[in-house]
Amino acid sequence: MKCPFCGYYEDRVIDSRISRDGSEIRRRRECLGCGKRFTTHELVEEVLPVVVKKDGRRESFDPAKISSGIKKACEKRPISADSIDALVENVKHLCQEFQGKEISSQAIGEAIMQELQKLDGVAYVRFASVYREFRDISDFFDELKDILRKKNVAPNVRKVRRHVPESEA
Repeated sequence: MKCPFCGYYEDRVIDSRISRDGSEIRRRRECLGCGKRFTTHELVEEVLPVVVKKDGRRESFDPAKISSGIKKACEKRPISADSIDALVENVKHLCQEFQGKEISSQAIGEAIMQELQKLDGVAYVRFASVYREFRDISDFFDELKDILRKKNVAPNVRKVRRHVPESEA
């Protein structure tokens, strides 16, 4: 490891500690050239598949994009930042476990929706409305009926009477 102070390439490790979550090792080192101490952090290199978009474009997997979409869906909902971070990590982990070198954006979107559905119904519908490109209220209604059917709850739907102006009556 190159010393950040003098540029010498030899050092000795004085102390090593594993982070709380076990994903990183912190090492205290002492340069054998100048004697100064510095800290390094060692991480496992993540291997993530390339994302294939709907239009066929390919781009690098970006957890920040997933986080951004989830945060928008969870806006003004009683969902902690830790829960959002955990959801992003779960989706990232699913993508890492994927056996291929490429993964479709649809597969990622479906994984996000499954995780959101467990976390918060409103956030799920918000995300689904953008992801599935809902065009009108009937698309929302169909999705809500599907959610209720999956939960084995009989939908208590009231018939909404259309307001007819007196001039048409």
